[in-house]
Amino acid sequence: MNILQILPELNVGGVETGTVDLAKYLVGQGHKSIVVSNGGALVAQLQSDGSKHYTLPVHKKNLFTAYRCIGKLVGIIHKEKIDIVHARSRVPAWIAFFACRQTEAHFLTTCHGYYSTHLLSKVMGWGKMVIAISEVIGRHMVQDFATPAENIRVIPRSVDVEKFNLPRPSKADKKAFTVVMIGRITPLKGHPYFLKAMARVIHQLPSVKIQIIGDAPPKKQAYKDELLLLTKRLGIADQVEFMGNRRDIPELLSKADCLVLSTITQEAFGRVIIEAQAAGVPVVATRVGGVTEIIEHEKTGLLVLPKDVEAMAAAVLRILHDPRLAAGFVTEAKKKIAQRYTLALMCDATIAVYKELMHAAKVLIIKMTAVGDVVLSTAAFKAIRYKFPNAKICCLTSPQASAIVENCPHINEVIVFDPRSRDLKALWLKSRELRRYHFDKVVDLQNNRVSHLLSFLAIPKESYGYDNGKFSFLLSKKIKNNIRNIPPVEHQFRILKMLGIDYDPALRLELCPSPKDEAHAKGLLDSEWLSDGQVFVGLNISASPQWPTKNWPLEHMAKLCDILGQKNIRVILTGEDRDRSLGRKLITKARAKPASFIGKTSILQLAALIKHCKVYISPDSAPLHVAAASAVPIIAFFGPTDARRHMPPADKNVVLHKDMKCSPCYSGVCKIKTHACMNDISPEEVAKKVLQFIK
Repeated sequence: MNILQILPELNVGGVETGTVDLAKYLVGQGHKSIVVSNGGALVAQLQSDGSKHYTLPVHKKNLFTAYRCIGKLVGIIHKEKIDIVHARSRVPAWIAFFACRQTEAHFLTTCHGYYSTHLLSKVMGWGKMVIAISEVIGRHMVQDFATPAENIRVIPRSVDVEKFNLPRPSKADKKAFTVVMIGRITPLKGHPYFLKAMARVIHQLPSVKIQIIGDAPPKKQAYKDELLLLTKRLGIADQVEFMGNRRDIPELLSKADCLVLSTITQEAFGRVIIEAQAAGVPVVATRVGGVTEIIEHEKTGLLVLPKDVEAMAAAVLRILHDPRLAAGFVTEAKKKIAQRYTLALMCDATIAVYKELMHAAKVLIIKMTAVGDVVLSTAAFKAIRYKFPNAKICCLTSPQASAIVENCPHINEVIVFDPRSRDLKALWLKSRELRRYHFDKVVDLQNNRVSHLLSFLAIPKESYGYDNGKFSFLLSKKIKNNIRNIPPVEHQFRILKMLGIDYDPALRLELCPSPKDEAHAKGLLDSEWLSDGQVFVGLNISASPQWPTKNWPLEHMAKLCDILGQKNIRVILTGEDRDRSLGRKLITKARAKPASFIGKTSILQLAALIKHCKVYISPDSAPLHVAAASAVPIIAFFGPTDARRHMPPADKNVVLHKDMKCSPCYSGVCKIKTHACMNDISPEEVAKKVLQFIK
């Protein structure tokens, strides 16, 4: 893999050290390692370890500078053929995010801090996967940044045990101790409380020396001056040494007797804790954030509440007065480091995330139309799954069709949206929900204005659909809708062709009724004394209310029941609840009484019922598609619509259609008032086709 890490600078710090350590490990494992930063003291070490460094001003919070960096980073990604861009800080993450949008590289972030919910920080939750350095940070990203929990991977920071495992000098004077504090000099680190606690320690052990390692940023120099003044007021100025930033941390820790971390706010992790423990130094730390995941109180160290000066002083004195206690903490801490915090563990876990990211595509299919059209899309669902076997595939569909998709084995997750909603706020909220998934591809099988708009607002890397003038300019990849009169499934596959998916004529629709659906269907048949040993056929008595012209005449249906009844073949009626009145009229007209299951099934219960039929008869409607997906022989009536465009694929099917000058009219009202296209389909010819299938 070709990995690019991007961070503000490469100077002293936990983020910088982790970047260099990982880069060295990547090279050692045969991967290509690139780092982009504004440079710094660690660049030489990085390059000597085999990584390449590019210097860009990615540390500047300047909009125009960041914009220029995006283009330059795109060039680096292309030049180095980068697979994954790993952002470790907020400003570089914004640059990396927009650069990855223009390339094939995957975008990944590591959250090193407990970020405020400021707009600048939002991007840290936008990685296709987000590495959190502690469970606390992982929960923070889920709860406060709405990062999907499934995108979070917790990988604790690590320590190079070999680097910190230095010999510790023996002390002849057991009363001479060194207590250290390591970290940037900022108010969040709690230096005043540390100094006040150390004043109490020095009062009991005057020979204790205090080392404060780390320095204040340029804007915090006044704060450092306040700390210097505080040491004088406390009378401990001679025992406290402000050592600034140091590169010899392992050597300094090898001579220390206790490390104190006095952070007063949520601490993301606490890398200095495991560094001290690896060096054999017992630790006292405040009970904040990720610190509690590292230190087990009274086992691997001591925890105190933030700002509790007395407790901090007492904990330090316990360690200094009790060498056996201190040694026990160190022994247990080193065991935990070996189990969780070694450099190899961190790097291997990170590489595992990289590999997962490379093979974990996220695909959204949009199909929010009528139930029958969603059934027609199940062949496309199957083909997309075959193309992307390891992908997470989601489907955005209507509430009416959600049950179909939820039971589809090729779809991982269903996202529901009512396309009839004209509420712009609802549309925006749904688009915001879609963006959290970080989809690589959106396949728009709906192809209307709403679906094209949602395809765009989901901000995928690629979106596919028809170039039909319905906001289709928002799609990144589109094809002209210029071929007419092709079957509906083949029509969808013209879009899938852009993803490298060819149409297979043998591909069939697929529905998956649950055992509960099957039991419901069996119960309906039992209520009419029907068993699989008997011969019965299904008859869908009506299309949608908007299409009365699709319906076969009631008299024809009654006569068909009588003809089949004479052959000892019973008809079962299916339809929606609104068709109950029509069903009662049909039963009244027919001498051979059909069994009516009108309004008694959901769409998947209907599929389970149709599977028991020898033949299913229907006009152009959703139940016709359900029958095709159920692999039952079908007889389809087409009049106002064209069978070439709407007939579902099926192994055994007959299309009954009468050639009329006005057909197909695509009208819900017969303009010549005769309805001849459906009236001319006689019950006798339908019965003949039924008998042929049964034989």
